[in-house]
Amino acid sequence: MRVIIQENYENMCKWAAEYIAARINAHKEERPFVLGLPTGSSPIGVYKELAAMNQAGKVSFANVVTFNMDEYIGLPHEHDQSYWYFMHDNFFDHLMDMKPENINILNGMAEDPEEECRKYEEKIASYGGIDLFMGGIGVDGHLAFNEPYTSLHSRTGVRNLTTDTRIVNSRFFGNDPEKVPAQALSVGIGTVMDSREVLVLISGHNKARALAAVVEGGVSQKWTCSAIQLHNEAIIACDEDACGEITVDTYKYFLDIEKKERL
Repeated sequence: MRVIIQENYENMCKWAAEYIAARINAHKEERPFVLGLPTGSSPIGVYKELAAMNQAGKVSFANVVTFNMDEYIGLPHEHDQSYWYFMHDNFFDHLMDMKPENINILNGMAEDPEEECRKYEEKIASYGGIDLFMGGIGVDGHLAFNEPYTSLHSRTGVRNLTTDTRIVNSRFFGNDPEKVPAQALSVGIGTVMDSREVLVLISGHNKARALAAVVEGGVSQKWTCSAIQLHNEAIIACDEDACGEITVDTYKYFLDIEKKERL
């Protein structure tokens, strides 16, 4: 596992965007490059950087297929807190050559949520799997909506949201946790782990405990993101603020090893 430590959130986002763009540009196969994407506050800076690079002609999304991590159950596309709305507002609407038919987001209004999830897994498989899955984590280390104690072999399915998650996300719902949907559709930890590469964004003091658990702790259902320790091509991109709980030796190790990578 690589841990890329950047001075601040802006530099972290720039590094992540440049890494993703480089992977897209290096993709020479006829089949599309398949990119997994998150929502939330963590990736917004990355989306801005990627959109700017696309508009400047530095990366094309014409041969990119995307699959989003999750969606609230019960929110229609036009709801300003649906993840369909979020992704178009923050990313897709700013790309010059993204094909609408290549955008895949779970339908939170599906009559049969379990069937929706089964078809989502099938569609991912139909493209040969995901090349790179970018994600962010919650303060409790959850990846997508895979809350603590979700199986590390889980597949896309219905998830019950914890009270803590609903409280954290209530800032987008007028600070009223009761307005936050109690359930969501989410890719599983197993779904993410099947990707050829995983890139997780972790920023801010409030994520410091989670970063320490994911990097220095053991693999545990309590911290579902810790599963990426078992992935051969996993990267954590973080900022200095998120490093407050890792040991000095760990901090120095990753700075040193990445310096050598650049030589």
